[in-house]
Amino acid sequence: MKRIAFLLGLAATPAMAATGPFFSLRNTDFVVTISFLLFVGVLVYLKVPTLLAGLLDKRAAGIKADLDEARALHDEARSILASYERKHKEVKEQADRIVETAKREALAAAEQAKEDLQASITRRLAAAEDQIASAEAAAVREVRDRAVSIAVAAAGELIAAKMTAAERGKLTDAAISEVGAKLH
Repeated sequence: MKRIAFLLGLAATPAMAATGPFFSLRNTDFVVTISFLLFVGVLVYLKVPTLLAGLLDKRAAGIKADLDEARALHDEARSILASYERKHKEVKEQADRIVETAKREALAAAEQAKEDLQASITRRLAAAEDQIASAEAAAVREVRDRAVSIAVAAAGELIAAKMTAAERGKLTDAAISEVGAKLH
């Protein structure tokens, strides 16, 4: 409040300094008024208001251009952000699809591996059973062959003990002619 009173006191002091008639060069108010009007006239003559208006218009156009550029950059940034958000969403969906496909393929591969293992076990069991059957047949054949060999040897010894030399010669000749007939 004291400041306002002080400022008003300073502003009123020059007005109080004027003395005498107003249209006199000794009156400071008149001189200041004439000076002010001349100053304004010089400014108008030199087209300072037009220059100031042009500068202000130029500055306003620059500010408008800056605002338009900022708006354009803002819109471009929004479109880029939207583009990146779409790409991010697409990449995330693609990653989800890849993970899902990988899971399905892994499950399918595991199922195929189980089937292949089962088939391999079945083949190996069949091969083992075939080997066992073959070994069994070979053992039976060997036993039979040995039994036949023993029986033939025993029969040969028995026949040889009971057969005469003439009968043996006849039997040998018959065997030779039979072998000859079977070979030709």
